[in-house]
Amino acid sequence: MSGIDALASLRARYQPAIDAALEGICAGFEVRVPVRLAEAMAYSLTAGGKRLRPILCLAAAERFGVPPASAMPLATAIEFIHTASLIHDDLPCMDDDDMRRGKPTNHKVFGEHMAVLAGDSLMIWAFGYALSGLDRNGIKAKRVIKAAAYLSGASGPFGICGGQVLDTDPESFEAGEDFAYKIAHRKTADLICASVLTGAILGGVEGNEIILAEEYGRRLGLAFQIVDDILDATGTPEELGKTPHKDERQGKTTFVSAFGLDRARGLAEDESAKAAKAAASLWGARDELALLAEELAHRSA
Repeated sequence: MSGIDALASLRARYQPAIDAALEGICAGFEVRVPVRLAEAMAYSLTAGGKRLRPILCLAAAERFGVPPASAMPLATAIEFIHTASLIHDDLPCMDDDDMRRGKPTNHKVFGEHMAVLAGDSLMIWAFGYALSGLDRNGIKAKRVIKAAAYLSGASGPFGICGGQVLDTDPESFEAGEDFAYKIAHRKTADLICASVLTGAILGGVEGNEIILAEEYGRRLGLAFQIVDDILDATGTPEELGKTPHKDERQGKTTFVSAFGLDRARGLAEDESAKAAKAAASLWGARDELALLAEELAHRSA
């Protein structure tokens, strides 16, 4: 370990502005959105969390010459999408969870119908919000369109939604160890990769740099999901802010069920090392994004 808390450093730099932007967005719901829907959207959007995905977007954008304030509409849109996926993931028809980020899940507070609509609203609005905001901030239209297209791919049937099918639909289950990777790529790694890559795209990155940025984001996302699987098997509600041991009870394919706990830990370390190598090639081995990969492989929550 480096001795530097990379995630804490990144959060200190970027999260206050992200949280302030999200609070301002939620305050603007009051005059444009039905009250109950506004409350449901704001409840989950401001429920806390690491803000890892918008932080990655802003950090990548800044490293390629785009100020965080200019990239903020994209970063907050990514958090809309991530939050929407969590709201839907917790529904009784999906994972049926009662806790998220240490609080009652959205459907427990507002009912299933409002949770569905809150998630739908955040997912759909994310793209309009990002496109209009980035245009106002002077980002070149070609880059904005390319970033939005990539984010869309990571959010829909080729990404999160497809991953949720593989994760929850018994008729879609496949035998073999590769299925755990297939789920992880779509369910988690695609959006984490998109967070990095879209930030880079705003900076006009091409060629080998875009290949390395994608390698970093994808490997980081895989490591993150493998550790999530490990924590579900070993963590407590207090540590995780959600109900543990649900994967095993629901018979899901995870890295723990496919490979066992010890091998899963080794796979997480391998993916994080590959992510750190790609980041080091872009920004140097001591860059916080390179150090973050090592940290996330050893996180406890």
